[in-house]
Formats: sequence, structure tokens, C-alpha cells
Amino acid sequence: MRILGIDPGTQAMGYGLIDEDGENLVMIDCGALTPPKRSPIGERLHHLYRGLGELMARYQPDEVAIEEPFVARNVRSALAVGRAQAVAILAAASRGIPAYRYSPTQVKQRVADYGASSKEQVQEMVKIHLGLPQIPQPRDAADALAVAICHLGETHMSRRLTSDDEVVEG
Repeated sequence: MRILGIDPGTQAMGYGLIDEDGENLVMIDCGALTPPKRSPIGERLHHLYRGLGELMARYQPDEVAIEEPFVARNVRSALAVGRAQAVAILAAASRGIPAYRYSPTQVKQRVADYGASSKEQVQEMVKIHLGLPQIPQPRDAADALAVAICHLGETHMSRRLTSDDEVVEG
């Protein structure tokens, strides 16, 4: 299964693609889409939408996993991230790709086994999960890879629960 993880933002949108190869996770690509600075919000969102479309066309992900905005610190920032998240959902929907959303706490819990992990701890765990020599850069890309890893973990858990239900009913 190929997953496109997205860390939404209007200044930089991190992306990370991973493949599941049996028991192993393999990083395919990662980076950040960066719209021109100081451009109007409409132009930035359009730039992000086009960039995501190109990534989806090139890599053909099976599913998209998107981090939800963290609202507690700065409402204005959360609204901007929410706009970028909506663009990511729309880009996936326009290509018929299922999109899933995860809170920052869910991502931290799934990737680092602790919902209050620091960003640095999560990024280190991304490196370990993917068997990389160093933490992926930019940080937005490492965060997007964490979202993709979280999604695979959640998918595996859902499958296990579903198969356990079938065994009990059968």
C-alpha cells in the first residue's frame, strides 16, 4: 500500500510518500510544497492544490493521510492550516483517493508511543521506522512521513479488529 502523508500549511506543505513492503516501510519521496512568499492566499492555495495534484499523478498513492490543525496556540494559524488541509482533502477527492485525518496527538502516539512526544522525538522515530541514516528534511517532510506512518498503523489496527470480530461471529 502506498500512502501520501501531508503536513498542511499555507507557507509550506510537507509531503511524504511511503510504501509498505511486507513488514518494511520504504520512503519513496518527501519534501515540501512552498508557494511564493507574500502571494495572496488564493494563489498560495492554488499552488498547493496543483503541486499535490502533480504528486498524486506521479506517485499514484492508494490513500492520503492528513494531519489536522492544532488549535490551542494560535487560532489564526489554525485557520490557515485548516485551509491547507481542505485543499489536500479536495485534491485527493478530485482523484478518487480516500483521505484520512489524524490529530497531532494521534500521530505522536502511533509513531512514538507517547501522545505528548516532542516534534524532535517523533522525527527521530520516523528515521528509525523508515531505516534512514538521518531525519528527513525539511521538518515539514518528516512530519508528513509521521502522518503516513500513523495511517498505516491505524489501518493495521482496524484490520486486526475487523478480523477478530469475524472470528468471534464465525
